[in-house]
Amino acid sequence: MSVKQQFISKRLNSTSTKIKRKVGCVKGSFIVINDKGLHTRPSTELVKCATSFRSQINLIYQDFTVNAKSLLGILTLAATRGSRIDIEAVGEDAEEAVYELIDLARNKFYIHY
Repeated sequence: MSVKQQFISKRLNSTSTKIKRKVGCVKGSFIVINDKGLHTRPSTELVKCATSFRSQINLIYQDFTVNAKSLLGILTLAATRGSRIDIEAVGEDAEEAVYELIDLARNKFYIHY
């Protein structure tokens, strides 16, 4: 296990975040806790975060699956406060990507109204 993988593993194990690992796929989820749901500003923060990773990252809400690197895709989810969004990532940095997206949501996408 590389130093980077050990660091990520320690970060994941030190939080209450539930992340499932399947062969080639890492899954997680978050609840939208900001008052106005996933409108343009939090969606933009999600896209910025997702594009910093090489992995393929998808967001799933109800029956819709969208690319987490697509602003328009995320906006079409129309996720409101309290919505549960599932994350699936595949790639070399998938575990870190899922953790960072969950952390971003936990921090209300760093948006202060």
